Amino acid sequence: MSCPERNDLIETMRSHRICVIIPTYNNAGTVGDVIRRVLEYSSDVIVVNDGSTDNTSEILESFGDYITVVGYPANAGKGIALKRGFCKAIGMGYEYAITIDSDGQHYPEDIPSFVKGIVENPGSLIVGERDLSNVDINGKSSFANKFSNFWFYVQTGRNLKDTQTGFRAYPLKKLHGLSILTSRYEAELELLVFASWHGVRILSIPIRVYYPPQSERVSHFKPALDFTRISILNTILCVVAIVYGLPLRIRNSLSQRRIFNKEVKAFTYRKGKRLDAAITLGRIIRSIFGFSFFGFWATGVLTPFAIIYFSIGRDSERKRTRFHKMLKSATRVLVKAYPGAKTIYENPGNETFDTPAIVICNHQSHLDLPVLMSVSHKFIFLTNDWVWNSRIFGKIVHNAEFMPVSQGMEKILPQLRNLRDRGYSIVVFPEGTRSADCSIMRFHQGAFMLAKELDMDIVPMTLHGAGHYLPKKSFCFRKGRITLRTLGRHAIDPALPLRANASNFRKLIRREYDMMAQSIETASYFRSLVLYKYAWRGWDTVARCRKILRKSRAFDDIINSGKDLRKVRILNSGIGVFPLLYALVNEKTEVYAFESDIRDFNTAAGTAGIPENLHYSHAVWNSETGNAEDFDLTIVLGSSVKDIDRDGNIIHIPLKS
Repeated sequence: MSCPERNDLIETMRSHRICVIIPTYNNAGTVGDVIRRVLEYSSDVIVVNDGSTDNTSEILESFGDYITVVGYPANAGKGIALKRGFCKAIGMGYEYAITIDSDGQHYPEDIPSFVKGIVENPGSLIVGERDLSNVDINGKSSFANKFSNFWFYVQTGRNLKDTQTGFRAYPLKKLHGLSILTSRYEAELELLVFASWHGVRILSIPIRVYYPPQSERVSHFKPALDFTRISILNTILCVVAIVYGLPLRIRNSLSQRRIFNKEVKAFTYRKGKRLDAAITLGRIIRSIFGFSFFGFWATGVLTPFAIIYFSIGRDSERKRTRFHKMLKSATRVLVKAYPGAKTIYENPGNETFDTPAIVICNHQSHLDLPVLMSVSHKFIFLTNDWVWNSRIFGKIVHNAEFMPVSQGMEKILPQLRNLRDRGYSIVVFPEGTRSADCSIMRFHQGAFMLAKELDMDIVPMTLHGAGHYLPKKSFCFRKGRITLRTLGRHAIDPALPLRANASNFRKLIRREYDMMAQSIETASYFRSLVLYKYAWRGWDTVARCRKILRKSRAFDDIINSGKDLRKVRILNSGIGVFPLLYALVNEKTEVYAFESDIRDFNTAAGTAGIPENLHYSHAVWNSETGNAEDFDLTIVLGSSVKDIDRDGNIIHIPLKS
């Protein structure tokens, strides 16, 4: 390992408060070499001298201040040595301890693998799994390992292939049973059993092992005595497993939300592809109510009324005007009843539409038509064939004198001229269709040809939020806010080609849309969408998402203030809730989210509809997260600070991700 790699490893170990503990008893022939090799990878080493009677003490003294020595005069056993080593590590402020035997069987070169395991799986107990298939191991040791593995499964319900290895990484804050730990080899099995009962995640990683020739080995294992003691211990543990361990495991499964923790794909996938927003019970209820309410008014009230209304008496302009006013009132009621949405009308220029105009608006959703119909009773819409031929509201649009664009401009132009003369404005969606991401697509020239042919002004309107509330190819409502803004009246420029006029008005509406998005699309606006992206992905994931979204409200100012930043780095990004919310709000900011926990990273990276400006990275070593100088802002989540702490371009937020 080169110096930069070693420095990075040591820095990572120190930032995660990781030390190495080496218990030793009469291993003078190997302990010095083990310590020297360990020091290549760690500068935080604790050696427990378990009453050695050889020259081990002199060897340890030769390392001076490079190691911390815990010693006592009489041999007490490996269990006591581990206990005293753990207590020393805890007292020195460490959070993890990697234990390695001093007999030379383990390779200190595997320490980086344990560090990587700790960083990727915080809070887990990591066991080094030896490959014993190609080593010269005696039958007694092999039997002892299989014997231990069997009893561990009986007592915990978990399978481990190597419960006897001494090369492990312990989360010191999650050590259980230290006070009742036995003194000998069986203590390592006890630590595994107690950890499993208390819900500590136990992982295995492959390690190398070296067994010297039988004649050179130093073993303190006493077969008859130790097997007897281990058998008695396992008998006791089996009894305790029933009366204490099993109820504790059930309680921990509930408290740690380990049950119901699989994704319910029936609500998150469609045709083998993850949905951008899961189908929640709330969305289903809102959709049933919304479409039922709309269907009732369209088929049960307005359509029968229109048929009866126009079949009785003589057709007249007054009768038509009254029908259009009723449509406006009905759609205003309908729009107000959109479940989970608030519709806002903005008309800064106080446009009254007393003078007919060509009204153009960006197209986002099936809901656009009712929203615009509720603005004025003097609107006539150019519709597509789907609307014109609809069995639900086709009769309504026919009697409202809407025009299908498929008939061609030459055919409908005389009728539109007549409508203009009667005081009606013509509403056109110049895009012709909707985009899936609410972006404003190229404008067709038809609306501007009409403005030229009919000598009418153009009134642009900008619609925001309808496509978020009811996305394209979806029939499930989300929560949201719909805003319709009426812009100033404009005359078409006769000197410009129609294509140029179309382009200019598109730029106008797009510029206005961007301004609306800038003020509307805040953290509060996107919270429900973020929750939909995590819904049904497991009890624990959903609970964490809800908690993060709730607590992140205290930091909305930080989230909403990133629109002018170029690059932002988020450390400890967790399952990705906060970075996703930040990236949605600040769509022009490149957001780089770093997470070391492999499970959290996979959850974040597996989220559907991740915006293009959000980049998740799995970072184990400190150097992989980049330098603060390369970013306009660094946000560190899960900090120990009690309040927001800003240091230059680094903000520490006490939000556990």
